[in-house]
Amino acid sequence: MHVLAVGVFDLLHAGHLHYLEQAKSLGDHLTVIVAHDDTVRERKHEPVTSHDLRCRMVKGLKPVNDAIVGNPPSVPIFEILDEINPDIIALGYDQEHAEENIRSSLKDLGKGHILVRRVEGLSDDLDGTRKIIARILELRTKNGWGE
Repeated sequence: MHVLAVGVFDLLHAGHLHYLEQAKSLGDHLTVIVAHDDTVRERKHEPVTSHDLRCRMVKGLKPVNDAIVGNPPSVPIFEILDEINPDIIALGYDQEHAEENIRSSLKDLGKGHILVRRVEGLSDDLDGTRKIIARILELRTKNGWGE
């Protein structure tokens, strides 16, 4: 089974690795789409690292068979599925994607055979990029770093 995972993967951390391990456990081949910088800017924040570097880092992780940079936001989001042809789309526990909306869109595109699965999260308090940045800023203030 070919599994597809998607994400920003900015400041790669244990939560990302856990997500990709969980995604890989759903099949035997894992392709990861790393969000295009313009998509990250439009939907979340200014990326800390470029999509090329993020893709290179993700590609180096053991569970990952292949990683590619996603299309910019001007290209329809599901267009890339023809290139990858997954059996399963794995969603992270905290990704704000509505599973039923994805299933409905896939069905409308004639791709209703693609399964959508949400994987379990990591029970760690620093399992997200924003949490890590907040912790660094907290430690900076507490310890007087940069003064």
